[in-house]
Amino acid sequence: MGLISGVLLLPLAPVRGVVWISDRMVDAAEQELHDPGVIRAQLAALNRSLDDGEIGLAQFELEEERLLDLLDRRRPHRTTASAPMAPGTGGTP
Repeated sequence: MGLISGVLLLPLAPVRGVVWISDRMVDAAEQELHDPGVIRAQLAALNRSLDDGEIGLAQFELEEERLLDLLDRRRPHRTTASAPMAPGTGGTP
């Protein structure tokens, strides 16, 4: 960035800073939302709510499915060792 463009864009620096901070906050919130430990704690709380009679079985099953889907998305998908590798991929079966 040149001297002239730096001087001209200087009034926008606070706006760019706020945008950068808000992007970091969104990233941190998404990471916490999809943290496996947090999801497991939500599943435990859901089970307690069902045991205490606070929610019905249908609501439990819907919420449990949503949480398990979130948890499943966070797990790395592994390929099976018995799957044949394509020639030239560099991997071993």
